[in-house]
Amino acid sequence: MKRVAAIDCGTNSIRLLVADADPATGELKDLDRRMQIVRLGQGVDRTGRLAPEALERTFAACREYAAVIKGLGAEQVRFVATSASRDAENREDFVRGVVGILGVEPEVITGDQEAEFSYTGATKELTGRTDHAQPFLVVDIGGGSTEFVLGDGSVRAARSVDVGCVRMTERHLVHEGEAHPSPDHRPSTSAAHASLTDPPTAGQISAIKADVAAALDRAEETVPLREAATLVGLAGSVTTVAAIALGLESYDSEAIHHSRLSLAQVREITGRLLSSTHAERAAIPVMHPGRVDVIAAGALVLLSIMERTGAGEVVVSEHDILDGIAWSIAG
Repeated sequence: MKRVAAIDCGTNSIRLLVADADPATGELKDLDRRMQIVRLGQGVDRTGRLAPEALERTFAACREYAAVIKGLGAEQVRFVATSASRDAENREDFVRGVVGILGVEPEVITGDQEAEFSYTGATKELTGRTDHAQPFLVVDIGGGSTEFVLGDGSVRAARSVDVGCVRMTERHLVHEGEAHPSPDHRPSTSAAHASLTDPPTAGQISAIKADVAAALDRAEETVPLREAATLVGLAGSVTTVAAIALGLESYDSEAIHHSRLSLAQVREITGRLLSSTHAERAAIPVMHPGRVDVIAAGALVLLSIMERTGAGEVVVSEHDILDGIAWSIAG
């Protein structure tokens, strides 16, 4: 067994997994798995830079994670940074801050690398099971990008496209020149709430659909999306929709992991989120405060993918790029 720590820093959230990995048996035993919404990608699509307050929120989370890693005695740490830090002009400020806190340099990986980690993490438990046919299409809907990877034991094709819940919200639902969605835990009083069209207009919804459709066209240039026998959905937008579908009163990873959502369920929940107010979304028991403003766009991305691929259902996985990063260290 090898004790490893994996950190996944995306556009919307930063997550930590400390686990004992046994490459011989394929077992990954969680010791600590946690997430904070820091919105590192706040405004990146508009300004091309990481905002100072977004960097500070991320560094605060890194300090917390450094204490956890030290306390549990992880032998190796790998820090992977995704879409927001790929896109930013001032990404060196981010790199220096992370090195100073954690002692490891964040690896700003490509979208294709991101997709491969996601595939490994999501499918390691599913491979060989008779109730989940291959090939798998793993879809990781992040804040700034969505990764698609098709495989049947090994990766056949992968593509990352710049469509995510934060990017679509900022691009289409935030009034020009006003505040952007905030990751604080008081969204009902934030300036960001006032700057959003809430609920979205039919025109805004159509604009998001058009963006996603164009992104799916690009993805299909590389990944034969319609060849998938099983669609596997990852990340917060997908797991939140699953939690709503399951009627959970509080977030329950075990209940969500490997649950199945039908196309009809995703369509109904997406419609409900797109027609709801900020207060109505915030009142959903399983809604993380940092997802209130971006969940409608995230659900719409998921629905668009299911409609394009012809998938009748999506298998929801709580194991994703974070687990793939952990396995990459364990060997």
